[in-house]
Amino acid sequence: MSPRQRLRLILVLGSLIAVGPLTIDMYLPALPAIVDDFATSSAAVQLTLTGTLVGLALGQLLIGPLSDAVGRRTPLIAGTALHVVASVGCALAPSIAVLGALRVVQGLGAAAAAVIAMAVVRDLFSGSSFARLLSRLLLVMGAAPVLAPTIGSELLRWTQWRGVFVALVVFGVLLMLVAIFGLRETLPPERRQRGGVVPTVRLYGTLLRDRPFVGLVLVAALAMAAIFAYVGGSSFVLQGQYGLDEQRFGFAFGAGAIGLIAATQANVRLLRRYTPQRILTAALFVGSAAALVLLGVAATGLGGLPALLASLWVVLAATGLAMPNAPAVALSRHGEAAGTASALLGAVQFGIGAVAAPLVGVLGTGAVAMAVVIAGGLVAALVVLLVVVRPTRLSTVEVEPDAVAVATH
Repeated sequence: MSPRQRLRLILVLGSLIAVGPLTIDMYLPALPAIVDDFATSSAAVQLTLTGTLVGLALGQLLIGPLSDAVGRRTPLIAGTALHVVASVGCALAPSIAVLGALRVVQGLGAAAAAVIAMAVVRDLFSGSSFARLLSRLLLVMGAAPVLAPTIGSELLRWTQWRGVFVALVVFGVLLMLVAIFGLRETLPPERRQRGGVVPTVRLYGTLLRDRPFVGLVLVAALAMAAIFAYVGGSSFVLQGQYGLDEQRFGFAFGAGAIGLIAATQANVRLLRRYTPQRILTAALFVGSAAALVLLGVAATGLGGLPALLASLWVVLAATGLAMPNAPAVALSRHGEAAGTASALLGAVQFGIGAVAAPLVGVLGTGAVAMAVVIAGGLVAALVVLLVVVRPTRLSTVEVEPDAVAVATH
């Protein structure tokens, strides 16, 4: 496989993975404006974020088994088309209730890209090889949370919040072209699962009986909950409590994402010396400690905004180390049903994230509320890893076929 083929694979799959973060993050600078436009509460507007996460969770549960039965391309193209239609509806939404409902549909469409991209990677890799490629994909994916709030804030210079969803329509159309012309089928007919409700339920039952797999899914989901607590609360904390304008918020938010990106790329080098299990354990220890520091800074105000941003940066960097490794170990255990396993992983991640985002609003939308949810998620993830998964007892499967070239034209 040539470097050009590898780069093309990363760009194609990275663009698919990025649709979720772009859908979630691009409108974050506009949340206060949406509150004013619909004369509603911040908690109600945060529920539109929750709606997207719910859609992402439910969509993955449906699309994962479907992709194991019929292949990867057809569900991907259909889901992307749904995302485009829902984005058009969001741009025209007459009320906060309609916007929230359409955000659920938008999440359903985005779920196709998320689960198919992960399943394609698992079709071709496992173990540390999976984690290395996923780390590269997270470099592309990481550009989404870096750029999305900044793009959104710049769009707000020239348009209202509805223009953000028009931009998502354009991105969705481009994504459809990528799916149609840039990705070949990676699941041959002889490896597909038989469709139907009973086999699907039986397969989910098999996955749920695998204790380490379930534990790793919870670890990934709780770490993701910490990220979504930051995503859901950061605009209100940084703009409302600390007085940043929309543009400075975009840059501050992007700085945290840069920490996450840097960590995912450091992970590639670390995997040459350490197993994914060891890196995951160390990352959660560091992330939990940094989250507790964040909580102390938020509660006391010690160090002000610089201390808050610094501790957040460490939290995000530690999570960036954890994010590729938990799915890599989990999905290596079930390569025969990569789509379904990836769907369950993604559904639990976004399902718990859907709870974490509005929980910040319920607790008060301030820095303390955000820090409580972040710290709770990471500490809980560490406990689950040590008590349920027991990472020292796991083995890592290594597969790195040169057949990856078949994934791209």
